[in-house]
Amino acid sequence: MKTIDELLAEGVEGKRVFVRADLNVPLADGTITDDGRIRAVLPTVTKLADAGAKVIVASHLGRPKGAPDPQFSLLPAAERLGELLGKPVAFAQDTVGPAAHDAVDGLEAGQVAVIENLRFNAGETSKDDTERGEFADQLAALADVYVGDGFGAVHRKHASVFDLPARLPHYAGFLIATEVGVLKKLTEDVKRPYVVALGGAKVSDKLAVIDQLLGKADRLLIGGGMAYTFLKAQGHEVGISLLQEDQVPKVKEYIKRAEESGVELVLPVDVLVSTEFPDLKTKAPANPTTVAADAIPADQEGLDIGPETRKLYASKLADAGTVFWNGPMGVFEHPDYAEGTKAIAQALLDSPAFTVVGGGDSAAAVRTLGFDENAFGHISTGGGASLEYLEGKTLPGLAALEN
Repeated sequence: MKTIDELLAEGVEGKRVFVRADLNVPLADGTITDDGRIRAVLPTVTKLADAGAKVIVASHLGRPKGAPDPQFSLLPAAERLGELLGKPVAFAQDTVGPAAHDAVDGLEAGQVAVIENLRFNAGETSKDDTERGEFADQLAALADVYVGDGFGAVHRKHASVFDLPARLPHYAGFLIATEVGVLKKLTEDVKRPYVVALGGAKVSDKLAVIDQLLGKADRLLIGGGMAYTFLKAQGHEVGISLLQEDQVPKVKEYIKRAEESGVELVLPVDVLVSTEFPDLKTKAPANPTTVAADAIPADQEGLDIGPETRKLYASKLADAGTVFWNGPMGVFEHPDYAEGTKAIAQALLDSPAFTVVGGGDSAAAVRTLGFDENAFGHISTGGGASLEYLEGKTLPGLAALEN
């Protein structure tokens, strides 16, 4: 795929450059709680603006139903982008209507505008090729060049990700080029031992990547809510813990395959449990108890890996050559259940391995828990995109940039 370096070499002075970013940041009462994804696109936007381009930044945020919805407005993200750039950013209150055209027409060389949430238009996410194409045509009318830099969305066959690049000269931004380079290190040139730590709520979200990794990784460490389906598959009581009963047969198959293929599958040996889920708003003390992973009381719920598991997992990461981590080990948003996730993050920092934090909640946890982002080999901006790449899937947004 052509990169932004090639575009800059060709010259962008006065050109309208459409940057498909991923500004899908978490909001609480209209306030951004984690601006990592905005900061991730800064190098691309800054370079283009400094080179004299008229930069049009576009993104989705949340899951509006194909119509304007104030709670999903990109205005807070646009304002934060302006703060980080250190200069005003124009904001258009629609996607392809009069406001968007006015904002773009008003740009001088080196200036930046953000258009409203792409998903306010049903054409963005439509499964109908014609409807999607019509919206892409409208977006294309705003620009002369397309730069894809929203890695967190490249696994979606959406108008701004898949259809729009076909209508304009297209290039990969710095973020996408970096993300793809890192993922190739996890699939093509892996320094061993290759250790993968997987957490998060649902085992079903990770089944396809586990299927791929059973032939590639040396060790799999399982935590988070998905661990209880593994424990259940081993015949253990999991109480009222998060459980996907319908996935137990598949997990049993994977446990057997791991044994047969020589992949070390490591499960929790102890867990923190409680009779109720913690209050994440007040952060009131939860007073959990620690029990062996095979002795969870029938009326209790596992909410984090225990102290012995933390030590075990740290030891399994200590000699790694490459580590990929996706998914927290527990309910890290509450201080009483954050230690498992902290332990994995710290083990990655202590390891000499090439370490990749696979986006989503893992990336949010690193920032929320106060770790230095720069101390990790790479923190991805796309949890779902990273996983699908590792699964071996063709990602529509990358395929569009390669054509």
